[in-house]
Amino acid sequence: MNSVLNELGYYFSFPFVQYALIVGVLIALCSALFGVILVLKRFSFLGDGLSHTAFGALAIATVLGVNNEIYVVLPITAVLAVFLLKKGQNTKVKGDAALAMMSVGALAIGYMILNIFPGSPNIAGDVCSTLFGATSILTLDKTDVLICAVFAGVVIALFMIFYNKIFAVTFDESFSEGTGINTDAYNIIIAVVTAVIIVVAMNLVGSLLISALIVFPALSAMRIYKSFLGTVICSAIVAVVSAMLGIVISILASTPVGPSIVVMNILFFVLFTITGRFIKV
Repeated sequence: MNSVLNELGYYFSFPFVQYALIVGVLIALCSALFGVILVLKRFSFLGDGLSHTAFGALAIATVLGVNNEIYVVLPITAVLAVFLLKKGQNTKVKGDAALAMMSVGALAIGYMILNIFPGSPNIAGDVCSTLFGATSILTLDKTDVLICAVFAGVVIALFMIFYNKIFAVTFDESFSEGTGINTDAYNIIIAVVTAVIIVVAMNLVGSLLISALIVFPALSAMRIYKSFLGTVICSAIVAVVSAMLGIVISILASTPVGPSIVVMNILFFVLFTITGRFIKV
């Protein structure tokens, strides 16, 4: 035990590990807060669809040689988030078809663009890192941490300021609209915030695994908690602990950071599912 603690202390003395932990916790917290909303509103498809489209946008930014890809990826992903949300509210088949075409098409086009206009000699490694977050989280600098902190602060502030309205829109959109709440505006806010979380989280778990950060903590909390506030708090705790444990395991076992965090989320889901058979709060 002492040797493990000493090893952790040694690794956490490096700034890049500290940056990874800070960013991991902030992204996990934001993902958990809005993940509960997306799951309850049955908008979970947004996370999966946007993660694919964000990869395509990232490929375009890479080819254009943009110094900070977020300035290209975020606007494109935000616009597509609103589009997907509007389509997702349509129960017809064409809504699902549009989602599948956009998400899979973005992945294919993005990978093709990177192959036609390679930005580095190791295309396969770059794509793997982008898709699964293999190493990018360990190459963060102070600017990346600052950007993540600003975005996280905005996301958390929006959630707290509009908590009552978001709660109403989440559980009964028709009643909320009848009471004068602009449900379309709040749905757009949810979509745009989800896009922000997706883009920022690409450095943590990669574009293919982002939806796990959004869905798993919320589903885990719902196994035990029935109230909205209890579910949100529990989801946030599960997400943060999973991120911290995933990063620690990644450091000690030399495993990819993204998959390690996702595996921890899966283990918590299994644990909460079993516990939920005996305990309901």
